[in-house]
Amino acid sequence: MFQQLSDRLNATFKSLRTKGRLSESDIDETVKEIRMALLDADVALSVANSFSEKIKEKASGIEVSKSLNPAQQVIKIVHEEIVNILGGDARRLTFAKNPPTVIMLLGLQGAGKTTLAGKLAKYLARDGHTPLLVAADLQRPNAVDQLKVVAAQAGVQVFAPEPGNGVGDPVKVAKEAMKVAQKELHDMVIIDTAGRLAIDDELTKQAKDIRKAVNPQETLLVIDSMIGQDSVVTAQNFLDKVGFDGIVLTKLDGDARGGAALSLREITGKPVMFASNGEKLDDFDIFHPDRLANRLLDMGDMLTLIEQAERAFDEGQRERFEAKLNSGESFTLDDFLEQMQSIKKMGSMTKMLGMLPGMSGAKAQLENFDEKEITRVEAIIQSMKPDERANPKIIDAQRKIKIAQGAGVEVKAINTLINNFLNAQKMMKRAQAGGGMPGFGGATFKKPQQKQKPGKGAKRSGNPAKRALQEQSHEIEPADEMGSGFKLS
Repeated sequence: MFQQLSDRLNATFKSLRTKGRLSESDIDETVKEIRMALLDADVALSVANSFSEKIKEKASGIEVSKSLNPAQQVIKIVHEEIVNILGGDARRLTFAKNPPTVIMLLGLQGAGKTTLAGKLAKYLARDGHTPLLVAADLQRPNAVDQLKVVAAQAGVQVFAPEPGNGVGDPVKVAKEAMKVAQKELHDMVIIDTAGRLAIDDELTKQAKDIRKAVNPQETLLVIDSMIGQDSVVTAQNFLDKVGFDGIVLTKLDGDARGGAALSLREITGKPVMFASNGEKLDDFDIFHPDRLANRLLDMGDMLTLIEQAERAFDEGQRERFEAKLNSGESFTLDDFLEQMQSIKKMGSMTKMLGMLPGMSGAKAQLENFDEKEITRVEAIIQSMKPDERANPKIIDAQRKIKIAQGAGVEVKAINTLINNFLNAQKMMKRAQAGGGMPGFGGATFKKPQQKQKPGKGAKRSGNPAKRALQEQSHEIEPADEMGSGFKLS
C-alpha cells in the first residue's frame, strides 16, 4: 500500500548519497520533497507540515558523523520521526484481571470488521486463548451468517442467538454472551457490532449502550486504510461520539496511497494496534511502527519474516531437517516439497520477498512474480514416484512425458526443475562439507583440516588390504563414516 510513498522517499535520499556534506539548500530541498511525498500519499496536511518541520530542525543540527554519510543521517532522522508519529512502541492488548477479557469492535460498514473479528480470534487462539465471537451486528444483511462462517474457518466458537437481518437486540446479545463466556470458560470475548455507511445517531446510541453493558477492556476501531482522508474524519467522529482505545487497519495490501493511515495516531492520539494485510485469516498481526518505517525506507522487515517462518515451520519439522543435514543424508525432492509447502503457509511469496532489505530496485520483478509457479512445482513433484523423488537422475525421457501429463505442464518444466534441484543439491553438499553455511538451530558444517599428504603418489588404493596398510602408516587419511572424506562438526 505504501509503495508510492516509499518510492518517493527513496528517490529523494538517492540524490543525497553523492554529497559529501549537506548545505542549507540541500536540506531545504530534501524537506520540501519529503513534504510533497507525504501529501501525495494522503497524509493529513497538519501531520505533513509538523513532520517536515521536525526533519528540518534535526537535519540542520546534524553533527558530522564518521560512521554515517549525509544521506544515512537524514534517513536515520526520517526513520525516527516516522516511528514517533506512528506511536513509538507497539501497543499490546490490555487483559482483564478476572477473565473474560472483552474486546468490542467498532467501524463503518465495508471496513472489513466481521472478517477482522475472525482474524483477531484466530490470532488469540494461536497464543493459547479461548475466544468467543459474538454476533451483535443484527442490522447488516447476513452479517450473523458471515460471522458463523468466519468463526468456523478460524476454529473458534460463536455466540449467535439471533438471526439478525433487523431482528434482535444487540445489547441483550452482548450481555448474554458474557454469561456464556463465564460458564464455558472462554477467556476472550470479541463483539462484532453493527456498522453504517456513515456515523448516525442510531449507530452512536447502540455502540454506547453495548459499551456500557459489557464494559470492554478494549474498544477497537476498524478502519479501511484505502479510504484516504476519510479515515481520519471517521476516526475523529467515532472518538468524539463513542470513544475507542485503539485502531485496527484493514486492507493494507491494497494499492491505494494509504498515507492517511500515518496520520491516525497523530490526530486521534490513539495507537494503531493491529494490521490486516490480506484476505486469509492468518494475514493479521500486531502493528509495529518501527517495522513499517523500515519498509517505507527500503530497509526490509526481517523480524516479521522470521516470525512468519517460525509459525509456518513446526519444531518437529525443523528438528527432522536439521538431523538429516547433520547425518549427511542427501537433500531430496520430498524434503524440498515439505519445505516449499511450509513456505506457502507463510503467505504470498511476493510479500515475503518484499520484506527483504533493498528490494525497491526489484519492484518490477516482484510484481511479475507468478505465485502459481509454486503450485506447478508441487504438482510435478507429486506426480513422481518415491524413488524418483529420492533420485531424480533415474527419470528417463518416457517418465518425464508421463510426469508432465500428470502435472499438466510441458516436459521442459520437468527438465528445468530437475536441473535446478540438482544444482541446489550440490550446493547443499558443499555447505555440509565446506563449512560456508550455518544449518538450522545454529549447526555449522565445517571442513576439517587435512593432513599434509607425503607425496604425489600417496593415493588411496583400490585394494582393501593395501588401503588398510596405507591408513595404518598414515600415508592417507581414513574416510569418515559417510565416505565423503569430510566430517561434520
